[in-house]
Amino acid sequence: MPDKEHKRYPYLLRDKEIGASNQVWCTDITYLPMGGGHVYLTAVMDWYSRKVLSWRLSNSLDAGFCVEALKEALERHGSPEIFNTDQGSQFTGSDFTDELKKHGIRISMDGQGRGLDNRMIERLWRSVKYDEVYIRAYETMGELYQGLARYFEKYNGRRHQGINMTPTEKYQEGTARSAA
Repeated sequence: MPDKEHKRYPYLLRDKEIGASNQVWCTDITYLPMGGGHVYLTAVMDWYSRKVLSWRLSNSLDAGFCVEALKEALERHGSPEIFNTDQGSQFTGSDFTDELKKHGIRISMDGQGRGLDNRMIERLWRSVKYDEVYIRAYETMGELYQGLARYFEKYNGRRHQGINMTPTEKYQEGTARSAA
């Protein structure tokens, strides 16, 4: 839920054709069960290639772990044209939005109650939970972190049916396309 003092931004992706890497990135937060409780996972994903660019775990919902994931993605992969999020307070707060503005990135936010607006990352959460977390039943944050590190490496290097190549290959192809 957005903080009433935080600015909300319009959704910029309606009818937008995404044809290259680093055109649109997205992020979200999900909770993961672990050892009798739960933790939070955030990831930054390239919309075109579905490549997970960075991710972080946290045992609290403050914005810090989201900002850390954003900074890592920017440092490792440059800047996208547009960054899409939901209207959660972690993404509407100045810590997150100021980082985007500092890099000249246009901010897009899902409409309230419109989970399909960020469907790429919602699909990722389903895969993470059903293909990794639920079947492994991690007990500690360290075990979960190691399992997710292996999972995201495999995810980025595994051929995906919808794109008929790996997210890493698609990202590289899309980066070359945007440079041309």
